[in-house]
Parts: sequence; structure tokens; C-alpha cells
Amino acid sequence: MTLGRRFGVVVVWLVAGGLSLRAQTPAAKKVAGDYVGQLGSLHLKLHITISPGADILCSLDSPDQGAQGIACSNVDVGEGTLTFTVPAVHGTWKGTVSADAKTLTGVWDQGSPMPLVFTRDTFVAATKPSRVDGIWLGTLLAGDKSLRTQVHLKSDAQGKEYCTFDSLDQHAMGIECSNVVLSGDDFSFDLPAVKGHYAAKLSADGNTLTGTWTQGGPALPLVLTRQANEIGAAPVKPPTYDAAMDPVKAEELQAVMDKDLAKALKDGQLAPSTGGGITIGVAVHGVRRVFSYGAAKADSIFEIGSMTKTFTGLILSQMVEQGKVTFDEPVRELLPAGTVAKPAGAEITLLDLATQHSGLPRMPDNFHPADQNNPYADYGSANLYAFVKEHGVAKPSTTSFLYSNLGFGLLGQALADRVGLTYPELLKAQVTGPLGLRETVVKLTPEMQARFIAGHDGDHKPAHAWDLDALAGAGAIRSTAGDMLTYLEANLHPETVKAAGGFAGSKTLSAALVQDHALHADAVMGMRIALAWLYEPEKGNYWHNGATGGYSSYGFFNPKGDYAAVVLYNTSLSEQGSFADRVGEHISERLAGKPAISLGD
Repeated sequence: MTLGRRFGVVVVWLVAGGLSLRAQTPAAKKVAGDYVGQLGSLHLKLHITISPGADILCSLDSPDQGAQGIACSNVDVGEGTLTFTVPAVHGTWKGTVSADAKTLTGVWDQGSPMPLVFTRDTFVAATKPSRVDGIWLGTLLAGDKSLRTQVHLKSDAQGKEYCTFDSLDQHAMGIECSNVVLSGDDFSFDLPAVKGHYAAKLSADGNTLTGTWTQGGPALPLVLTRQANEIGAAPVKPPTYDAAMDPVKAEELQAVMDKDLAKALKDGQLAPSTGGGITIGVAVHGVRRVFSYGAAKADSIFEIGSMTKTFTGLILSQMVEQGKVTFDEPVRELLPAGTVAKPAGAEITLLDLATQHSGLPRMPDNFHPADQNNPYADYGSANLYAFVKEHGVAKPSTTSFLYSNLGFGLLGQALADRVGLTYPELLKAQVTGPLGLRETVVKLTPEMQARFIAGHDGDHKPAHAWDLDALAGAGAIRSTAGDMLTYLEANLHPETVKAAGGFAGSKTLSAALVQDHALHADAVMGMRIALAWLYEPEKGNYWHNGATGGYSSYGFFNPKGDYAAVVLYNTSLSEQGSFADRVGEHISERLAGKPAISLGD
């Protein structure tokens, strides 16, 4: 089973804990409890407890993003008031407490204030638990992977069954179930977040559920046994940092990385036994270098995954500059006539898609790969249009950042439809042609195929390359570090770009790049978003990452510091997250002269 196999922004699993204050007032005791709220399309859970030592403990869950137990701090409870901060995401909530403490009405501020109301979770447990209520544990065997699965079941006073799902070894906790049904000895539930379904038979003694798990591919056996106590996820080891040094120059970085990657090359992510290879491109004040480690070469070709989204954002910017579309144009108007009906109210625009604020889910619900090793290959435009027709293009009344491969796939397809080209043809006309990126493509030539480095999954096993059709705009591009560095340098200095002639986007490229970087909305963890590019205000970095089944990537550019870098790695995400991300963040910190996250753990 894969929970959230994806290209794109990596979810950070945040561990409960945090700061507290002494709860000396009746008001603090009154407000203790569990609350639920909704911020745009994101469901949130707030937990306020009082420890035996009279400390107020506060944590926040975002189940839609797979983040559990995000620690609060600076909790302040007054007579009818409550405030707290969430340092991990640079957010603050401030509001009032109703007289019965059932409603917390306030404002969430993460750079842009938004109303956020929490209501007390009024779940009333059944007087007599159902036959499946309790804690269940099993192990799912998927290929050579062994994943422990924990399910929590409870029924309310009306007999409705509730369920949450933990994938302990993936640190994915508290995933909400739906359609939980117990009928005689037959038991089943859905897991919408990962498009999973479980169906089982309850044993005569009520202690075993024998069933199967399906998630797009063949059904896998999964036996759950009743447990007396729950198991918590293994704690995520906090990162360590290498000491800061003076800001590193481009021509110095390879020597620095030789030392910083030494342990990874010996017995870590780049050890000979892993087949891992990484290529790095860096540019500082106009000086550029490209170098590689492990199985990779300087000219190796990799899948870049969701870094493709930044190219799709730039295509949009190009077409706006050329007057072919507008940012506020409904996506419906670019699709083939009759694809989807016009909604009664507001509808999803091209800018909504490019800033991850469309409200669309991460993936379409009619995504059923024939081959899990190449899952996007058989999802064509007919499938995409069928989903859009069924789902509609109405825009929710309030939207917040919700990362969607579907959204960017739809954007790429819609832009291609507008001009009557395929996505690869549009990419060449608007971006790669004008920039001279001859090795940044969707389909490889035979010569390129020879340099296409073999990919590996997170366990360093061989992985199939991914081919994307209708969702190409979300993650289809393959490239070299050299080409990607040229692309990042163009983003770093759009005013000096000299585009090659003879392409649709040649004359507008410079202006489109400038427009591409304008910040439009809040993202997550205190960041902002331009057209696909995420922006970190504290660092001054524009960045994006990516991951497919066998590759991962990370790229950034910093206009203030006049530097950029890209990391391409022939291995996908592991249980420890993205090694490409860590290397990219490490390089960013080296270029800025700050302590750098260690690469040897």
C-alpha cells in the first residue's frame, strides 16, 4: 500500500508535544476538550487538555494534509477569550469562547487573516459498544514492504460507526474513514484520502477481521486483530545541523558537498549498494557549476516530477502576456465545447489552478491505474473530461491552499486545448524552445534514453519510469541538471533573458517570467505562492520539489542573494521523506552562510 504516492510538495509529519502554560483558572478548565473546525476546504481538529501538573496542552491536526499533533504554544485563556500560536506553520489563532464553551469564534492568521470557528466535538459514545468497536492492528504486505496498519473504531449513541486509520510505519496517523458499515459479520470502510477500501468478515469470537485492502490495484490480504492498547507512531528523529560557514561560492560548492555527503556516499542514500545517483547544478552571481555523485553523471537525465508544475505556471504566464487567456478566465471556457456545464455561481479560474486554490482534490476519483508501476499512463483526456463533467467547476465559497495534481494536470490540458496543441508541443513553443532547453522534454529521443538514469523506489529497488498523458502538466517532464539550471537562471534574472527566436513564446518570455513570480495567495507553513512557485519570506527562496515512483527533485532560486540550485536524484521518497529536499535545503543554507541540515543521518 502506498499512502499518498505523489509528485509534489512533501507533507511533513509533525509530532505532538509542545509548550504549555499553567491552567490556574476555571476558564482554562472549562475550555479543555476536543474541537473541530474548517479553514476553507481543510478540516481541522483542536485538542486542549490539562495535564496532572495543571499545564494547558494544545495541539492541532490537519487530517486532509496528513499532519497530526502540531504543537501549539503561547496558549492564553482568559474570561471568554483564547489565543494560541502554532510555530511550525507560523500561524496564530485569536478569538472568543462562548458561555458554554461549545464554540470558539476567531481568526486564523498565517500571513492573511481568515475566519476560523471551532465547535466542540459532541460525540456521545454508545452505551453498549458495537461488536467492532476498539483498536485493531494488522500488517499489510505489498511486494517486499511490510506496513503496520492500525484502525480505531467507535460507535455513537445512534449506532453510527466512526473510524480512523493509522499507517504506523509511514507516520500517517488519524486518517478519516467514510462509509463505515457493519452488517452482520460483514464489515467495510473507505479511506477517501488514499482512495482505499477495506472489506472483511468478523470472526465468531469478535477478535479478528479477515479481509482485503484495495487501492487501485489488486486486492491485498489484510487481517486485523483486536488490541487492548494503541500503538503510537515511531518518533521522527529531529534533524541535526552542520555548523555554518561563510556563504559558499559556486566554484567552492563541490568541495563542500564532497565533505558533507561523505557519509551518505559511504553507507547512506548514495552508497554503492543503493544504485543511487544525484546531480547538482548551482549558480551564484553568474558563475555556474554542475557535478554529480554515485551512479549519476553530469549529463544524466531524470524525471523532475512536480517541478513540471512551474513550467505549466510559466506557460500560463506566457499565454496571458500574449493575450491568449486571462488569469480570471474560467477553465471551463478552454475545454472542448460541452465538456462541463456552467455553474450557477463562481467558477474555477486559471489563476485558482495555478495557485493551488481551486478546491479540487489532490487526484480525480476516476483514477484507476491498470499498472501501478506506471500509474498515470492510461489516464487520458477522456478520463479527465469525464471527471470534470461529473465533479463540475464550481468554486467553493472559501478556498485555501490545497495541493492538487489534478488541478495542474487540468491547467496544462486546458492551455493546450486553447491553442490546439499537445502539452509537449505547447511546452516547447512557450518555454523550452525560447530558452534553448533541448534536453527538457516529455518524450525522450533514443540518444536521451541512453542517458536516462535508472530510477529506484524509496527502498532502493528498481522502479518503472512514469508516463503521463492528460495530467502531464502536473509532472511529466524529464531533464538534466544543466538544463534545469539554465531554467532557474532565467527565473533569477528574467530581465536579461535572451530568448531564441522562432517560437510562439520568444518575444514575451522576459515579461512572462517577471509576471510568473508575483505572489497571489497564502500557501502552508507561512509561505506564499506565485504561479506554482512557493515562496519562503524568511529565506527569500522561490522553490518547488517533485517525486515520481523512481525519482525526486528540488529546485530554488533566490533573487535577493543572486543564487539558484537544482538537485536531481534517481530515487523516490522514503519513509524518512525526500533526500533530494534535504540536499536542496542544505545547499540553500550553505549559499546563505547558515547552519545546514545534516546529510549524514
